[in-house]
Amino acid sequence: PALLFVKVSHGKEEGRRFYACSACRDRKDCNFFQWEDEKVSETRLAAREEYNRNHQPPFTHRQNVERYKNFVLLPLSKRRFCQECQQLLLPAEWEKHSSHQILCDISTAQLRSPSQLLYPLENKKTNAQYLFADRSCRFLLDLIISLGFRRVLCVGTPRLHEMIQSKASQEEDFRVRSLLLDIDFRYSQFYTEDEFCHYNMFNHYFFGGEAEHETCRKFLHQDKDERVIMVTDPPFGGLVEALASSFKKLMAMWKETEKEGYENQEMPMFWIFPYFFESRILEFFPSFSMMDYQVDYDNHALYKHGKTGRRQSPVRIFTNLSPSMIILPVEEGYRFCAICQRYVSSGNQHCEICNSCTSKDGRQWKHCVLCKKCVKPSWFHCNNCNCCALQSHTCEKTDAGCFVCGKAGHKRSTCPSLSRTRTSCQADKKQRQKTLKRVKMKIHKRLAMKHAIFSRRKIKNKKRHDCL
Repeated sequence: PALLFVKVSHGKEEGRRFYACSACRDRKDCNFFQWEDEKVSETRLAAREEYNRNHQPPFTHRQNVERYKNFVLLPLSKRRFCQECQQLLLPAEWEKHSSHQILCDISTAQLRSPSQLLYPLENKKTNAQYLFADRSCRFLLDLIISLGFRRVLCVGTPRLHEMIQSKASQEEDFRVRSLLLDIDFRYSQFYTEDEFCHYNMFNHYFFGGEAEHETCRKFLHQDKDERVIMVTDPPFGGLVEALASSFKKLMAMWKETEKEGYENQEMPMFWIFPYFFESRILEFFPSFSMMDYQVDYDNHALYKHGKTGRRQSPVRIFTNLSPSMIILPVEEGYRFCAICQRYVSSGNQHCEICNSCTSKDGRQWKHCVLCKKCVKPSWFHCNNCNCCALQSHTCEKTDAGCFVCGKAGHKRSTCPSLSRTRTSCQADKKQRQKTLKRVKMKIHKRLAMKHAIFSRRKIKNKKRHDCL
């Protein structure tokens, strides 16, 4: 399954629609491309099927479950994991992987924490598999338990899932259950078919077909004392519209499992995403609000809690639960605002004009009377741009008018002539390249002719010299 995109050409109102991979944004990772109105030949379809068959995982989920059962029965000295193939190895497979990098003596604790055993997939245009730091993971789980939820649908949050699974296996009185939906099939080596579903959150696709769809549906069916919440941490480069569509389908699936009293309700949800996507998320989920809690990651260089300015984590929790219910840790620098009735960052001061705690990044923002809103403390109002910006910014609107066409009343970025200018610049560039290529070919031709003439003269002189 793919997503339907539109390719827009300059000067044309209607674009041409095409299908492309929903998970990979780089053609190097997945080169699938097909025009919507294109007729695909049988030969091409057969080639695609063959390609898909050759790129399937070595084992099915059911086979991986059986392999895991045999693996845990092995003594510690015979438990091995191939780092190159990212695969648990049984003794009969050792020789085949003898030239690979192998981890030995895999403990039960390591098997309970597969996200630390597996290499994170950090391709920003495909997986972007950044994993919750222990601090954020524990906070989320403690919050979920305190709110009374007993089932957690983990969509792209493997570390939260493994923490729940680990606690459930070690603590008898731990009553929380979880189901992981993730595109990383490697997790099927460690979880049963009731604990993991191979899932693409960009087009709501279960790779295991109807069986996995039914597994998810059954999990979402809540008993009287088992409330369900969905926690998702999508790749930040993903299309918000596609993600929102999938999450609404999961919500609809949850609503179908309930009998009465849920017609006008949404499934409780935590969407982990950067704060600068707030307007996009609210566009699709108007009932959501953003919490001030900074979510940080183990394997991300910048997204760390406690840093200041642009170095701090911009990742927040968006939720459809009431903000007053979300208690943030005071020891980490959060306080309760009695006016807003929610916990905010200590630097997020209440603005009496806006009547809210307006800061998005943890710093104290200031109110601009001309912009009629609070802005970052490093921003100043620019009369040329008629908005607040950094003092060192380059004005796009000056007395001379637009930089592109020279007319007043609009900025360079919204200039109607910009597309024509770009097109003409690209045309000029192509023409220059053609001219340069033509000149180079002429030069090469002349040099070749001179070389041929010189060679002929040299041969004639040599023959004349031999005759004498």
